[in-house]
Amino acid sequence: MELLTVIFPLIILLFSVIIHEVAHGSVAEQLGDPTAKYAGRLTLNPLKHLDPFGSVILPLILFLLQSPFLIGWAKPVPVNPYNFKDQKWGGLKVAIAGPMANLTLALFFGLLLRFIELPTAIFGLFSIIVILNFLLAIFNLIPIPPLDGSHILFAFLPDSMENVKMFLRQYGFFILLLFIFYGLNFVFGGAIFLYDLVVG
Repeated sequence: MELLTVIFPLIILLFSVIIHEVAHGSVAEQLGDPTAKYAGRLTLNPLKHLDPFGSVILPLILFLLQSPFLIGWAKPVPVNPYNFKDQKWGGLKVAIAGPMANLTLALFFGLLLRFIELPTAIFGLFSIIVILNFLLAIFNLIPIPPLDGSHILFAFLPDSMENVKMFLRQYGFFILLLFIFYGLNFVFGGAIFLYDLVVG
């Protein structure tokens, strides 16, 4: 059981980020862009989605540092926005699809925990699914490139703020690294709040 409690969160994190990316690709395909499909990315096969840093190195570092939470990401699904039927809001719809997939997973398993009496072991494992998916949803909504939140932000920023977009695109990865090491407590706090709200 101890081995399971170590491995299970890593497995759930991996498949949660994969579902997140597949959601992006699926919505893009519905909007008329088959790029992800042709790249073989509309699959749950982990080998198609692994990102060396986001899927392996970062979760492993957090795990070895005995972090109270794990975070990570998969290799971004390729998207060609010029294929979208909805040129104005297509990018926004694709960007928000990933976090929505994680929120849906968290809500589904969270409501199971709230309304169905489960064995203690199953309750604990499902709780991990709920918290990890709330973490991923909140984390990816942060408006720092290359996270989904930046694409959502850019969809609403006026052209007069193009300098802000350029700054974030140029330095986003470094800002994100700083946030990962100094700001994740806020993400964790938000995930715990949503967990308590849903599960009770």
